[in-house]
Amino acid sequence: MSQEGSGRDDECGERHVVLVHPEIHWNTGNIGRTCVATGAFLHVIKPMSFSLESREVKRAGLDYWENVKLKVWDDFDSFVREMAPNDHEVVILSKRGATPFWAMPRPTRLFLVFGSETKGLPDEILHRYANAMFFIPISEGIRSLNLSTAAGIALYESLRLAPPFHAWSSSDVPILPKGESESPS
Repeated sequence: MSQEGSGRDDECGERHVVLVHPEIHWNTGNIGRTCVATGAFLHVIKPMSFSLESREVKRAGLDYWENVKLKVWDDFDSFVREMAPNDHEVVILSKRGATPFWAMPRPTRLFLVFGSETKGLPDEILHRYANAMFFIPISEGIRSLNLSTAAGIALYESLRLAPPFHAWSSSDVPILPKGESESPS
């Protein structure tokens, strides 16, 4: 996968989305697409319940999949050894978190770590980063958010205070008179 170009200004810092043992190909494809949109890196920690070459992953990532800055790791320890994140650069997103995600730190380099869709993160990771656990609020009546939704929420929140970036110049986006909306094609 591509390792070039972020699609945004480097003042935003370096963002990494880490999926530990993902199970659903559509989620990984959608998260990959969001990573391309934000210039973030995607790390996938094995085992996973699908092949990254599957048609479904590529379909969810659309024609952007080849631009994902992707690294697949055999295990979490290998990822930690090579990437060497400092404790303040790690944010664990978990329903077990005690702090809302909007209070997460925003260092220049940040790793947003998510567990599998059905099992969450292994206890070993939760204990290792017990002081870095954050949650995304949800109302009663549901167990959790979809993984790709949670990753998008946390990734964009991590960039909220960064200088804005946008792929389309203002001349590419038509400005409609007040009260009018675009009609569907």
